[in-house]
Amino acid sequence: MDRPIPIGTTVVMERTGETMEEMYVNMGPQHPSTHGVLRLMLKLDGEYIIDCIPYIGYLHRCHEKIGENRNYTQIIPYTDRLDYLASMSMNFGYVLAVERLMGQKIPERAEYMRVILAELQRIASHLIWLGTFGLDLGNFTIFMYCFREREMILDLFESVTGQRLNYSFYRIGGMPMDFPETFLTDCQVFLTWFKPRLPEYDAIMTDNILFQKRVQGVGISPPQVAVDYGLSGPMLRACGIKWDLRRNDPYSIYDRFEFDIPVFDTCDVWARYMVRRKEMEESVKIVEQALAQLPPGEVMAKMPKTIKPPAGQIYSRAESPRGEIGFYIISDGSPKPYRYKVRSPAYVNLSALPEMLKGCLVADCVAVLGSVDIVLGEVDR
Repeated sequence: MDRPIPIGTTVVMERTGETMEEMYVNMGPQHPSTHGVLRLMLKLDGEYIIDCIPYIGYLHRCHEKIGENRNYTQIIPYTDRLDYLASMSMNFGYVLAVERLMGQKIPERAEYMRVILAELQRIASHLIWLGTFGLDLGNFTIFMYCFREREMILDLFESVTGQRLNYSFYRIGGMPMDFPETFLTDCQVFLTWFKPRLPEYDAIMTDNILFQKRVQGVGISPPQVAVDYGLSGPMLRACGIKWDLRRNDPYSIYDRFEFDIPVFDTCDVWARYMVRRKEMEESVKIVEQALAQLPPGEVMAKMPKTIKPPAGQIYSRAESPRGEIGFYIISDGSPKPYRYKVRSPAYVNLSALPEMLKGCLVADCVAVLGSVDIVLGEVDR
């Protein structure tokens, strides 16, 4: 737009011999279904979306500049506030980047602990997405079911870290402490409880004909569009592209586990739903294998009191529940990073929203946006 257009303004234009009535309407930033402080400027022709302009920045916290003024260990709690629904994954990605920059190896038991917590976090993140996505579409029951299971995972996290949302638990060089004595048993009890719940979700959502009609063929993102925009995670795999960093660029000890990469090729909201639904099953498989293989030993390597990576630079990436979380760090040999940059998967995935919304009905906007699974703390940073 060349100039701001007041909300509710009607513009009549002649195109290809037909009269189109265009209107600009705000969705957000106060709308509950924008999943945070996101503003969407919708350009409408009647009930159809012609274009969409996402406006972000309402939650900006200067994460990267703050990181350049903190030492490497002090940055860990700030990564919690990126994707605050998957804090373990943010911790994991960051400490992995610093360890690679230092060439630091960590104890075997710590590697298994990291994977167990990261995959439990993936399940918890997908649960809160599924619950709120169902709520967006009018299904309150799935919301209650998903939060019931998520609370159980948070109980496990609380027993390990003392926290239920922002954990700050991973450390450069390993983990700060071992699992409590009851954790392994409690974790196995949860998995035994959780697996039969997945068919319940299918009965409520997957097999629901009203839900299917609401999401199938809606919000199309062709594979070439996905690649051009740099989509990752479930958004990319829902376009038929089998790409998961745990398999295609293995880090930590993920190459030791057997698990599948769910892929669907319909490129719509339904495919994004199915990918995340199936990923929960695969995360259960990984956790079960890690629990069975968990070795004894130390959980923290011998580290200097002050972390000073050698001068150099690195880009390190990991597979978060939303896609590729990347950390770019330039070190000048001091206790603080010279440059620090975060590659946010939710930010990149959100950039393709206008492509997915074109031609959709206004009523479909909530479903398409919900299928992207954004967290504004990560988008705005």
